[in-house]
Amino acid sequence: MKAERPRLYGLVAEFSSAETLVVAANRTREAGYRRIDAYSPFPVRGLADAIGFHRSRLPLVVLLGGILGGGGAFFMEWFSATVHYPINAGGRPLNSWPAFIPVTFELTVLGAALAAVLGMIVMNGLPMPYHPLFNVERFGQASRDRFFLCIEARDPQFDGVATKRFLENLNPMGVYEVEP
Repeated sequence: MKAERPRLYGLVAEFSSAETLVVAANRTREAGYRRIDAYSPFPVRGLADAIGFHRSRLPLVVLLGGILGGGGAFFMEWFSATVHYPINAGGRPLNSWPAFIPVTFELTVLGAALAAVLGMIVMNGLPMPYHPLFNVERFGQASRDRFFLCIEARDPQFDGVATKRFLENLNPMGVYEVEP
């Protein structure tokens, strides 16, 4: 019985400069590939647009965390002052909302900060101690002086032979298979 070859995670092309990576990413998007990612040792202007990076939903998560934190704080203070433990001190109303503002503000900031941290961790898929690209021997250069463009096998347009030929036409330093 033949051992089956593991299904590919994708193909990755290595480039020597940021400019060639951006050009290759633009051509890849124009060719119809959508499941692509790029890796570089420093931020590259225009690369996010070239690979089709969309806006993040993190600001919405942070807003909802802030609203929940502030609303929860205000409700907790209102409930304890008016329903659970009403004390008329100095003739002030039980629902003295100006006194609730400092705690409400602090818990709004706390809720937003916690939502930002947890949302970022979840949306980035962390913790990720292993990624298939670590199997590519040359990928260690991505943190030094090389630039990589990966087309994932789950892209609807991915075909092992045709995609490899396409990447080779982008004039990379090399094209490598990424095994899972």
